[in-house]
Amino acid sequence: MKKIKLQDAVGTKLAHDITEVRPGQFKGPAFRKGHVVCDEDLCHLQRLGKNHLYILEMAEDEFHENQAAAILAGAIAGDGVLWKDEPREGKINLFAGRDGLVRVDTAALAAFNMVEDVMCATLHNNTLVKEGELVAGTRAIPLVVKKTVIERAAAIAGQNGPLLSIQPLLSVKVGLVITGNEVYHGLIEDRFVPILSKKVETLGSSVHCVDFAPDNAEEISRVIRGQLEKGCSLLLLSGGMSVDPDDVTRHGIRLAGAGEFHYGAAVLPGAMFLVAYLGDVPLLGVPACGLYHRTTVLDLVLPRVLAGERIGKKDLAFLGHGGLCRDCKPCTFPQCGFGKGN
Repeated sequence: MKKIKLQDAVGTKLAHDITEVRPGQFKGPAFRKGHVVCDEDLCHLQRLGKNHLYILEMAEDEFHENQAAAILAGAIAGDGVLWKDEPREGKINLFAGRDGLVRVDTAALAAFNMVEDVMCATLHNNTLVKEGELVAGTRAIPLVVKKTVIERAAAIAGQNGPLLSIQPLLSVKVGLVITGNEVYHGLIEDRFVPILSKKVETLGSSVHCVDFAPDNAEEISRVIRGQLEKGCSLLLLSGGMSVDPDDVTRHGIRLAGAGEFHYGAAVLPGAMFLVAYLGDVPLLGVPACGLYHRTTVLDLVLPRVLAGERIGKKDLAFLGHGGLCRDCKPCTFPQCGFGKGN
């Protein structure tokens, strides 16, 4: 870098964007890389604290921050992630190219950020986004960085598949099984169907079957098999998930032939949540808290299931970090910390 006095800089090209910050009003490039300094710029540059400018002289083994950012963005972006080679202040933003679930290889992201002189910041893993939303940003931190550093970071980003991708949600036929003698016999009005239907439809799927069953394991098993025969590829079951002896929904699921069964999630509200599989068909047992709380464990797991993920015991255990809902009034989910630890 060759340092020159500001008054001698007229006619030179800027080596990098020069940032201007006006608190509460503006932050961005006042002058862009490559801008040719003219007399009219000098007062503005002085107000930005610039009494000297620099002429950049790069070595063969170095990248400018803009070129480095483009290489890093290309290495980070997987399926469903878009970016343009238009760095601003050395940074490139990455955007969702479709609606879906943000998938971040968090281990690879940490390893990437352990490399000196580079960084990448993303949304939380498993965040639902719409097409066009900002999902990540990356840059080289110094103005000039060694090529070997950028190449190493890029290799880390891609060594185990994409570091960042957007997984689209499947549109499936969902079956609702509402259990409990009190609803089945008409003693109380069901309130689960509209709640669950709204959650399903908001995520782009449809409710194909709705059935009610008494607290009888054999009858629940029969209803489950009937919905599978009708073409449902995801079942949500409500009621019968607590510890009372007459809560037999879990037994009905086992009788139906579930080969994989996980009861209990490290989430509040929703500790008595259940995930089971009949072949490749997921069955999600929704505890009674779903009637009271606007947001529960179901809101954390359902999008992942619709993204094609097979949820196991480890996944339910890892939900514990960030799995405590603060029951805010009003509820701001998903713009809050609930479920964001994973």
